[in-house]
Amino acid sequence: MNSEFDDIRPYAPEELPQVFDELLADATFLQVVQQVMPQLTPAVLRMQLQQCHTNLDVQKMFFYPLVQHIIQTCTKGLDLQLPEGFDRQQPHTFITNHRDIVLDSAFLSYLLVANGFPTTVEIAIGDNLLIYPWIKKLVRINKSFIVQRSLPPRQAFAASMVMSRYMHHAIGQKHENIWIAQREGRAKDSNDRTQDAILKMMAMGGEGTVLQRLKALHIVPMALSYEFDPCDYLKAKEFQQKRDVEGFKKSQKDDLQNMQTGIFGTKGRIHFAAAPCIDPWLDTLDPAMPKTELFPMVAQHIDHEIHRNYRLYPGNYVAADLLQGCDARAHAGHYTAADAEAFGSYIDSRLALIDLPNADEAFLRERILTMYANPVFNHEAALAL
Repeated sequence: MNSEFDDIRPYAPEELPQVFDELLADATFLQVVQQVMPQLTPAVLRMQLQQCHTNLDVQKMFFYPLVQHIIQTCTKGLDLQLPEGFDRQQPHTFITNHRDIVLDSAFLSYLLVANGFPTTVEIAIGDNLLIYPWIKKLVRINKSFIVQRSLPPRQAFAASMVMSRYMHHAIGQKHENIWIAQREGRAKDSNDRTQDAILKMMAMGGEGTVLQRLKALHIVPMALSYEFDPCDYLKAKEFQQKRDVEGFKKSQKDDLQNMQTGIFGTKGRIHFAAAPCIDPWLDTLDPAMPKTELFPMVAQHIDHEIHRNYRLYPGNYVAADLLQGCDARAHAGHYTAADAEAFGSYIDSRLALIDLPNADEAFLRERILTMYANPVFNHEAALAL
């Protein structure tokens, strides 16, 4: 493999034994393992790791059962919808809306294995989340490649170029799937929009025209629909902090709390829906189209595919009506009185969790309602086109 990828790529199989030894010597890592998987003593962990010869082996040995446990204890079911005739053997780049820091990609990998795909996904993950050395090692074992953020402009451009070349290498030479969010960070208000910058980065690598470079990644837009977002109250809290404190930024402690809450919080029903690969649609575009028009058009197409494939739950419709006023009943056909009462109680319980000394309840309520309502508005707009 090209050495230019060494700082960002997942570990290669031959590197795994050394990394396993480093993790097993890390007291903090072992403590976390004991908390999450108490049945795994260090001796058993070492024995099981020695049976793993590839990253996929590790995923199937440890991560797949862990995700299965999270599905059983923290959700009311998880399913995947694929277009008819979807090619499971062709590596794809899955571009999704982004709800949960850890579980979006973890659930997707689980679903691919459960639905007969030959492999999982390589995961684009921001280096801001790699707070401890053991986390960085663990995610690279788990087929993650590192997105380097907060760099000066010239270095950021060079890092984007390397990452793009790596993505093309992963799809074209390694025959791996890729997961990448449609934007940097989660859309805190669930108004999911693909950033042009993500597509521009993806088109830096590869060969040929911009359209040919995008086609080489075999992009599949995918909609992720969580009935409940365990981090909804944390996102609302962050909205007020950003409103009230100039230059507010989350701390490492905040990131850890968001990761932990997202993983172990209640999520209700979860639906993943893949749209068709956009390669045939890209073929309909004019190769001479200026980039200033092309990237926004591709982003708009991905957004439309994600929005039309949302699965909406009663709470989404209740939120849409509550947001539009006390007497709004535009979506009443999608929920019962009991649904409305239950969702209202849910919102009250989330607001009670927000630990701000100057909590602006009206603002915070509006922010949480907006998170649940925006998928309804975007879905309706997509279907109207």
